[in-house]
Amino acid sequence: MAAAGQISANPPRTDYAFKVLVVGDPRVGKTSIINRYVHGSFDIHYKLTLGVDFALKVIHRPSSIIRLQLRDIAGQEKAGTMTRVYYRDANAAVVVFDVTRNITLQSVKIWKQDIDSKLSLPDGRRIPAVLLANKCDLDADPAVTEQVLQDLVTEDQFIGWFLTSAKDDKNVAEAFNFLIDRAISDYEATRRFQQDNRPQGTISLSQNERRGGNCSC
Repeated sequence: MAAAGQISANPPRTDYAFKVLVVGDPRVGKTSIINRYVHGSFDIHYKLTLGVDFALKVIHRPSSIIRLQLRDIAGQEKAGTMTRVYYRDANAAVVVFDVTRNITLQSVKIWKQDIDSKLSLPDGRRIPAVLLANKCDLDADPAVTEQVLQDLVTEDQFIGWFLTSAKDDKNVAEAFNFLIDRAISDYEATRRFQQDNRPQGTISLSQNERRGGNCSC
């Protein structure tokens, strides 16, 4: 136990809370990816998601705590009217497709355009989105190539892409950590943007002053 009056050597930690969309066509492995990331498990038998399911994960880092609410959006909701409700207040997105079915890759553009049309950061930028080429433990469709994926990422402005396997636990945590790092960077940039655009003449009180603390007047 630290002695009385001793200053802690541990710097204060920052709390972040992000709402992350996980979208893609039916049976591309969205639920399996979330279960692997949140619970560290994989089950070949799972129920098809209807509407939206939620999962929570807390990540502890040396200087921060990140609280994630993962929204598993049913594949049938693609570009539907209900996605606006499910997307509300989301800060980041994961778009998933199945490397064994090229048709699910073709749907990626629709999902990404739907996200971009309904969500943006306070400064007008797109929310960060990462593309997951899932089920890489299986033989990929010949039409699914690295060049095709790279072109798609560039054209639709994903922040990056990963080959993933929920079954083999390949690159799942790495993909989410990559997205979290970008979400934190965007959050800090947004906070600076809001401070820089505060109306002239606004008085910013310290925490102590807001609570009616010591005043020499």
